[in-house]
Amino acid sequence: MVRIIMSGCNGHMGQVISGLVKEDPEAEIVAGIDLVHNRENGYPVFTDMDACDIEADAMIDFSSAKATDKVLEYCGSKKLPLVLCTTGLSEEQIRKVSETAEHTAVLRSANMSLGINTLMKLLQDAAKVLATAGFDVEIVEKHHNQKVDAPSGTALALADSINEAMDQQYHYVYDRSQVREKRDAKEMGISAVRGGTIVGEHEVFFCGPDEVIEFKHTAYSKTVFGKGAVEAAKFLKGKTAGLYNMSHVING
Repeated sequence: MVRIIMSGCNGHMGQVISGLVKEDPEAEIVAGIDLVHNRENGYPVFTDMDACDIEADAMIDFSSAKATDKVLEYCGSKKLPLVLCTTGLSEEQIRKVSETAEHTAVLRSANMSLGINTLMKLLQDAAKVLATAGFDVEIVEKHHNQKVDAPSGTALALADSINEAMDQQYHYVYDRSQVREKRDAKEMGISAVRGGTIVGEHEVFFCGPDEVIEFKHTAYSKTVFGKGAVEAAKFLKGKTAGLYNMSHVING
């Protein structure tokens, strides 16, 4: 049984995870932290993180970048393993993540989906064969019309995983409309679509002579991110220090 403190418990993802954990016999949320305490969750909720003195095995943070410094300070001081799901961190905050990992286990990933992280591993294997053979690589990502950043962090993570496998072979191109010239063999195009209520869709194309191999991941709800976060908390239980990502969870 992993005991979890849920930071951002009254936000959308906090409520998704609360619902998932209720059905999981291997996990329990023992406390929540949120600036707004406006609902009954079945566990105590603290509006002041420093007031939370409940023993736990890990914290899952799905709050906001504004709260990240406090989350890192809290987990570092208590040596509480942290699953950091909050995105949009500054370079200074990313540096603090690494510093905190010297004192307690921290797992940070651009996307918490087990499927996406398995896809990254598959893409690396594919790139070593197909990209080496001269196949062009393109990525198309699709999200809802309220998403403000483009390309998505997940699309960049997929691109980075391919580049890692190829020893940083590619440079990324986000807009070809102003460049009237043939495609460079060392470029990787990353395109963004924004519309409707698309939760998240990522397609990676390896395009070669007379054949195309396509990898695709579709998220139909944000539950996939919650499931990954809970599995990450289980993985971190008992770990003392170190910086981890979802590939460590998948590989055990």
